[in-house]
Amino acid sequence: MEFIDLKAQYASIKANIDLAIKEVLDAGHFIQGAQVGELERKMAAHSGVRNVVTCANGTDALVVVLRAWGIGPGDAVVVPSFTFAASAEAVCLVGAVPLFVDVDLEDFNVKPDCLADAVRLAFECGLKPKAVIPVDLFGAPACKPEFVLEAKRLNLRVLLDAAQSYGAKLAGKMTVSLADAATTSFFPAKPLGCYGDGGAIFTEDDDLAKSIRSICVHGKGSSKYENRVIGCNSRLDTIQAAILLEKLSVFDEELRNRQRIAFRYIEKLSSIFAIQKVNSKAVSAWAQFTIRTERRTEVLAACQSAGIPTQIYYPTALADQIAYAHYPQLGALPNSRRLANQVFSIPMHPYLSSDDQTRVCRALHKSIHQISAVED
Repeated sequence: MEFIDLKAQYASIKANIDLAIKEVLDAGHFIQGAQVGELERKMAAHSGVRNVVTCANGTDALVVVLRAWGIGPGDAVVVPSFTFAASAEAVCLVGAVPLFVDVDLEDFNVKPDCLADAVRLAFECGLKPKAVIPVDLFGAPACKPEFVLEAKRLNLRVLLDAAQSYGAKLAGKMTVSLADAATTSFFPAKPLGCYGDGGAIFTEDDDLAKSIRSICVHGKGSSKYENRVIGCNSRLDTIQAAILLEKLSVFDEELRNRQRIAFRYIEKLSSIFAIQKVNSKAVSAWAQFTIRTERRTEVLAACQSAGIPTQIYYPTALADQIAYAHYPQLGALPNSRRLANQVFSIPMHPYLSSDDQTRVCRALHKSIHQISAVED
């Protein structure tokens, strides 16, 4: 059984993928080919966001937005402590300081009531609070209306890290449309992934989009040899854009499959595990199906014995990582540390069969029964 079965997806659309790649090879336009612009236009229509700018990867996407906003040395950016390193890494790469805050124990995402205290802490540290990076962790929407309103009240720009959540919705709107800017990743294992690295930035701000496009291509102006700002080289390859166009054509159906699989997991497992909760008005992209237990070591051992693949995202809170331990944190971050010790993810992808899902659920139930029997 595969944890994420990319081969099954490829098999289902192989003819179209192969043809799309061949067309790029035949045309020979490997950088900034027509498919890149086509993908940006189609993703803008799909997401409901006016400007979509593709780039080389999801980390670059975060960095480029921060640079376009002029965030750098002396500035602070609020970042959840329970997330992948890229969310904080991007802040450091522009010379700013990540300020770590805790997350909610049920949905694993940042709560709006931490922002005012985070801003006060930033000033106490001699920093200027400029932005916050909420993360749609595992695909669950984090950018709730009250969060955005509180950020605006505090003069914080909101940069949504939607690396795991393209396709997620809140109150009928795509989450990438809810922030001042949002980014996503096309890493192969993401809900919408290519066959290499790739990323995209979403914004309604036309001037910001223009600045982002310039930064992504060496700070170019009217031509590639006019450099208006210090930029970087962050472009999506034409072949990856062609692949993503074909994947986008089946993406909504795949999201429905993820929902169906997630609902069945919830039905079968919620009686024995704490499961990441999703807002009643929200639709998760279910990049991962993540549950938590105080008996993680025993449960994972039982899954391994049964041939069920699992992963831990993430075993260490960011504020406890060697690279980030010296940055400021708001309070003791108890939820981040608790989640790091309890969470694990089980197989989740649009092509997971009912039989395999039944195997997963049976193995998990059996693990809990075995633990209970030993304790009795």
